[in-house]
Amino acid sequence: MSLDVRCAVPDDAAAIREIARKSWHAAYDPILGEETVTETIDQWYALENLKASITESHAREDAVCLIAEEADEPVGFAHAGPHRDRPAVASLNRIYVRPDRWGEGIGTALLEHVQDSLRGEYDRLYLAVLADNEVGVSFYESASFKRIRTQDSDLKPEVKEYVYTKPL
Repeated sequence: MSLDVRCAVPDDAAAIREIARKSWHAAYDPILGEETVTETIDQWYALENLKASITESHAREDAVCLIAEEADEPVGFAHAGPHRDRPAVASLNRIYVRPDRWGEGIGTALLEHVQDSLRGEYDRLYLAVLADNEVGVSFYESASFKRIRTQDSDLKPEVKEYVYTKPL
């Protein structure tokens, strides 16, 4: 089967939320607890807000929202756009793959599409990942991101995040 990476459309919102739910529970339940993960998904991935975010990404040249599919089945997604404080920097806001598909190159394909889409608009790509998310940390470090600092997470004060950056 071949992987297709395309721009997400508002009708993809439910599939994106489901991928996020599965990925977050697999990666973050041991770190944040199941209840916090469920509450965060319900808040951050509310369908109407997600649809609006996808629509906004389409209207901008400096943002991208992508979905990866295999045989018309959504298996991952990514969302990136302008950093709120740094004009030459893009933020990788979301990149998740269904946990049963981790390690198959789907995240790498999404990341490459994000980078290709934003190159020329920005100098660097920036992201934060929970320090105890071994899958995420390993993914970003294998993709040549450099850790620039550790900070407290907004999700729980006792949880740390690593901040990474990479030139585009």
